[in-house]
Amino acid sequence: MLELRQLQAFLTIAETANLTHAAARLGMQQPPLTRMLQALETALGTALVERLPRGVRLTPAGLALAEEARQLVARAQALPQLAQRAAAGQTGRLAVGFTSSASLHPLVPEVLRRFREQWPGVHITLEEAGSDELGQALAEGRLQAAFVRSMLMPGAALQVDTVLEEPMLAAIPAGHALAARPAATLRLAALADQPFVLYRRPTGPGLYDRILSACRAAGFSPGVAQEAPRLTATLSLVAAGFGVSLVPASLQRFGAEGIVYRRLSGAQGLTAPLYLAAHTGDDDPVLARLRAQVRQAAARGRRSARTG
Repeated sequence: MLELRQLQAFLTIAETANLTHAAARLGMQQPPLTRMLQALETALGTALVERLPRGVRLTPAGLALAEEARQLVARAQALPQLAQRAAAGQTGRLAVGFTSSASLHPLVPEVLRRFREQWPGVHITLEEAGSDELGQALAEGRLQAAFVRSMLMPGAALQVDTVLEEPMLAAIPAGHALAARPAATLRLAALADQPFVLYRRPTGPGLYDRILSACRAAGFSPGVAQEAPRLTATLSLVAAGFGVSLVPASLQRFGAEGIVYRRLSGAQGLTAPLYLAAHTGDDDPVLARLRAQVRQAAARGRRSARTG
């Protein structure tokens, strides 16, 4: 088996074209260097240098080996730095999942953009799925982290950190009588007799269950006229007049035409949380850097909310 020191010695011979000069550069006597070269030639089954009256010259086999050996030695010399960068979370892989409702909050794309800019050596893969699918992927190790709106799989070996809580707003068709009211705040109970368009529960149980719970606390059970597979589809159905809905406040930024948003009163516990879930005990330094980015983004959002 070839050894790295043999290749390094051979490259020194190739660069100096002289065994005596090569031995001096390597800090060794010429006879041991000659024996090292002979052992390398024996291992490869061919001559690597041609002896000249003054020095040596590489054979065709020697020229081919030198080209490959330079790359191998360079990669070997880079290994300590590569390992150190990986240990520091500067390189590696990061598989991140998100529900469609979580991805619509501006914090999620902001975190991923900043992470890519700051740590370009980390290869990021993204997956959108429902909460249950993401929880399963985390438990099986196919994902390292996931942005979700619900706590996921009770009892699973998952760590779920609360990133933020945002208010829910009433989304009302622009031509609706409730939208014509001048008040910026609407009591949740005022929606009791309205048809509701809700985000389908299997896809987003966290928001769905919070909406139903808040409505019941306000004294009614919402009449669900339509269920949409995505929050963006929910807004489209509201704009088309199919009913009203309750959506996270961050969805206002999409500026869907035909929708009026109203803040809610009498909506006990009606907020839209954003969580970051990961497998318990995962000490991957890349994941630690993602968590740090999330904390920083959430802190910036809180400062902006206080000063806005």
